[in-house]
Amino acid sequence: MAELGLQELKAALPRNGRLLGLDLGTKTIGLAISDGALLVASPLETIRRTKFTADAQALLAVIDRHGVTGLVLGLPVNMDGTEGPRCQSTRQFARNLMGLREVPFAFWDERLSTAAVQRAMIDADLSRARRAKVVDQMAAAYILQGALDFLRRN
Repeated sequence: MAELGLQELKAALPRNGRLLGLDLGTKTIGLAISDGALLVASPLETIRRTKFTADAQALLAVIDRHGVTGLVLGLPVNMDGTEGPRCQSTRQFARNLMGLREVPFAFWDERLSTAAVQRAMIDADLSRARRAKVVDQMAAAYILQGALDFLRRN
């Protein structure tokens, strides 16, 4: 399955389909899930990365367990709007995952998502240990919520 735009992704979802947001890092994959109405993103969990096959199996298990019908992957675009090696890695991950199972997906610009989440958690006075535990899934929720808000506006 090829990459879709967000509007195309929404159109491809069944009624009450849920989206899974992914914040792909080099060491972890943060996950967040939407409600069936595509209004709210909630942090879900963090997968510790090992090898692609193990990462993909863990991700597919989450998709099955939560009835996910589409994915929104954070695309780490450079501040100047160009795509570097991390974008290529994210796109390759999506292609490899689609080789295992076709799931409709779209990318969403994730610039500054982790920084924004870190700031909000510091403002909420979360301890450094607690922040480290949830930052990836919170970043995934931030990414997914941005995509959901875009869909609601357009």
